[in-house]
Amino acid sequence: MTTLQLSVRPALLLGVPNRITLIRTVLSMLVAAVAFRTGALSLLVAGYAVYWLGDMADGAVARWRNEESEAGAVFDIVCDRACSFLLAAAFMATFPDTIGPLAIFLVQFGVLDTMLSLAFLLWPGSLSPNYFYRVDQKLYVWNWSKPAKAVNTAAVVIALVVDHHVHIPWLPYAVACVAVVVKIASLARLLAILRGRIPAVPAAS
Repeated sequence: MTTLQLSVRPALLLGVPNRITLIRTVLSMLVAAVAFRTGALSLLVAGYAVYWLGDMADGAVARWRNEESEAGAVFDIVCDRACSFLLAAAFMATFPDTIGPLAIFLVQFGVLDTMLSLAFLLWPGSLSPNYFYRVDQKLYVWNWSKPAKAVNTAAVVIALVVDHHVHIPWLPYAVACVAVVVKIASLARLLAILRGRIPAVPAAS
């Protein structure tokens, strides 16, 4: 009987970056749970801050320590969705007027963006979506460049906070819908590449 060999070093799975991912996820979800119960906007903002700052920290530490891995990237993607869904649920429970734009955001981020983010697994050696520019520059710029990632996870929430203070109800809907359009265009391009209809165009080296 043959023994299956591990393709990932256990140290990478148990390394500092994944510990940061785990800690920031647990903390963010605990804050979200308290915010869900109390309805405090300050706690919602704190929950998002823990999520976003932790998400930046785990990636930076992984690169600094040379501990990036496909398993770590998938773990990060899953934890991002866990944080986003519970924080969005707390937001909707506290402010029912946010249900519409946040529902659009959750479809975009929870379904469309998840499909795109896991596409790096189709190209062995990509390590994470952060290196998708080696596969296709346009998809990388639209989805995983620093501005794109910031807009993808933060724009709708910031628009909701702005609407809460100055009452611009159309703004969160507009931001959420633009993100959906970008994701649909990205998925169309990805499928076209996978079907061989258009070539992938990596960034110039």
